[in-house]
Amino acid sequence: MSEAALRVENLRTHFFTRRGVVKAVEDVSFSVAPGKILGLVGESGSGKSVMGFSIMGLVDPPGRVVGGRILLGGRDLLRLAPEEMRQVRGNRIAMIFQDPMMTLNPVLRIDTQMTEAVRAHADVGRRAALERARDALARVGIASPDERLSAYPHQFSGGMRQRVAIAIALLNQPDLIIADEPTTALDVTVQGQILYEMQKIARESGTALIWISHDLSVIAGLADEICVMYAGRVVEHGSVDQVLDEPLHPYTGGLIASVPSRNRRGEALRQIPGMTPSLLELAPGCAFRERCSRADGACAQDPALSSPAAGRQVRCFHPLTQGATA
Repeated sequence: MSEAALRVENLRTHFFTRRGVVKAVEDVSFSVAPGKILGLVGESGSGKSVMGFSIMGLVDPPGRVVGGRILLGGRDLLRLAPEEMRQVRGNRIAMIFQDPMMTLNPVLRIDTQMTEAVRAHADVGRRAALERARDALARVGIASPDERLSAYPHQFSGGMRQRVAIAIALLNQPDLIIADEPTTALDVTVQGQILYEMQKIARESGTALIWISHDLSVIAGLADEICVMYAGRVVEHGSVDQVLDEPLHPYTGGLIASVPSRNRRGEALRQIPGMTPSLLELAPGCAFRERCSRADGACAQDPALSSPAAGRQVRCFHPLTQGATA
């Protein structure tokens, strides 16, 4: 097995508010190998995006990484000085946001933005930076890249802007790209094209990819492995086939069962009862127990992350049996 491009060990990111401490990410560990795609899934508020920002070193006060390690090529990113981390960010690690306008400056031409991203990390001239920008645009499927370089972001459609954001992430050939639901606002056809291109890029370039999403159908066709997060913790981890075909955690089973395509015609859509708990008022024990039909007295204690089979991890006292979905 190849060495991991990124290894996260026991990461804890907390937000210190006036009402109390929000444990947005709590004791999370995973790794992703070069050229592989890890899907990070869960409902809103499960800690997925905070995980991505923690890796990028973009957690602002009152948030703070309070424990764990983030190893990129053997270097612990949490021990780097701010200037050292700035050299890593956008160079060895890149992030694609859900809204491409968070990446693109509306008053600067595309060529200006892309060449600045190149020259911030490489000692190259403007012509060489332009060539790299042109190649990146062509790589993500943008026709006539020379003409597009001289355009402004408002002259692009939403799908084209997202392609430009992906191209910027690829400029410096990073070891890792974190994609935070970048296709959520796009139509299905454009979404499919971008997913295909991202999968191809990861395979051909050896870039590791973390794809953050709440959409299991996207993850099913894209990822190699899945981490399911709930209330700031990983509750299940395994290969995409293992987790989606034979879920072990009741929460994972509930997510799969609630996908509309799994319902029979005329039946009400299945759903997970209740709401995700407030991380400010999280009681001891399993965070999912109030919504779980399998919960009992044992769930008042914190379940440990166990490995019932090779390559599988689950945080549950009463994991599902084979073939169960709820």
